[in-house]
Amino acid sequence: MGAPTVFIASPLEAEHVARIRAVDPALHVLYAPELLPPTRYIADHKGAPFTRSAAQQQRWHELLARAEILWDLPAPEDVAHAARLRWIQTTSTGVGQAVAKLGLAKRDVLVTTARGVHAQPLAEFVFMALLAHWRGLRHLHAEQRAHRWERYCNEAVAGRTLVMVGAGDLAHGCARVAKAFEMRVVAIARDPAKAREHGTLFDAVRPIAELHAALAMADAVVIGVPHTPATERLIDRAAFAAMRPGVAFVNIARGHVIDETALIKALRSGRVGFAALDVAEVEPLPPESPLWDMPNVLISPHSASTVTAENAAITDIFVHNLRCWLDGRIDAMRNVLDKELMY
Repeated sequence: MGAPTVFIASPLEAEHVARIRAVDPALHVLYAPELLPPTRYIADHKGAPFTRSAAQQQRWHELLARAEILWDLPAPEDVAHAARLRWIQTTSTGVGQAVAKLGLAKRDVLVTTARGVHAQPLAEFVFMALLAHWRGLRHLHAEQRAHRWERYCNEAVAGRTLVMVGAGDLAHGCARVAKAFEMRVVAIARDPAKAREHGTLFDAVRPIAELHAALAMADAVVIGVPHTPATERLIDRAAFAAMRPGVAFVNIARGHVIDETALIKALRSGRVGFAALDVAEVEPLPPESPLWDMPNVLISPHSASTVTAENAAITDIFVHNLRCWLDGRIDAMRNVLDKELMY
């Protein structure tokens, strides 16, 4: 396919830019950090609020016009300037909705995702939250602040049932940790019969038609499905009503998979005893949301997947895919987005 032009369209550390350039000496790799927003933390793909000057904006559009391959999704206002675009490597996994909104679902533009990169960090977040809840971290903090030494009893983790809504990479990451804690893991899948390399980690895989029956057996429910028309508000009032009183609930997927009003009611009634939320229906979570002040809720600002090694792992995927692209081995590329299924 020749030597295309790659444009790195979001902040990336210099060592990873160098790795991309090293894939092939004939590659044209464009990276202009002075045109990108300042980063607030490692692996910050959005950056702090930033406005380009007129001259900078013109140069930005010129670079977009040259790009055949983009690192990261373009902004909505930039899509029209990327007329030569043939492939986008995203820095996120659940990008189906964004791709559709950008008008790229019907365009002949290949999209590859960061699937697999975030499974381990998100699993760590899930079990940080579950362990803190079941083993009484808030109680210990309160007792320590009060200088009080009184013995107490709390909940064990082993023997509990974790229900994963989703059976993909996020479920894989969570199930691996759950098994180390001797938990039972039940996954809910669109296609329960599908062969999965990690399938042996699940004690059972149930179809979506059995969602409520599976929720009824859960000590903890973890949401790990992409946001698609089929999953929009999948976890609604009826789903929460099917859960055991006091269940722990963790959402590491997308806010729109949950009926947030129903979740708030379930938290107030005690149907949900604890919730850890990395995502929300509206992000940032509005200041007036009651979720902020609930004592049985842990809020994370959509950052549970972000760790210092993130960009290195995404670059691993990109350089593999780039080599495949240059060699014409498109079928060997990893994480190709199915635009119909939206994941």
